[in-house]
Amino acid sequence: MNYRIKRETLNMIMESAKDTHPNEFAAFLRAESGIIYEIILLPGTISGRRSAIYQLYTKPIDFSLVGTVHSHPSGVTIPSEEDLLLFSRTGDVHIIVGYPYGPDDFSVYDRNGRRIGIEVI
Repeated sequence: MNYRIKRETLNMIMESAKDTHPNEFAAFLRAESGIIYEIILLPGTISGRRSAIYQLYTKPIDFSLVGTVHSHPSGVTIPSEEDLLLFSRTGDVHIIVGYPYGPDDFSVYDRNGRRIGIEVI
């Protein structure tokens, strides 16, 4: 499926990443009809300078959750090996945002770690 994301949702992601900096920000993405419109924070998520750790047992059974978003305070939006493992287990679309968290400071990947495009609407 080709996903799109609402501009206000992307703006909220960037602001959340700025607020969490220099630690990583992490959340899940909610979509309807292929449009990502909301982020979901999982209780107990631990944000550190080099990683964010989800407490996946707190993830609700919710089929509108389509993937994840997290920040890389380094500014590099290439997924790590740990990111790729998470992607393969948690949905079809994954966004990595990078410092300085401007409107174009993000990359999007599928569950296999292949970079994909996303339309901002």
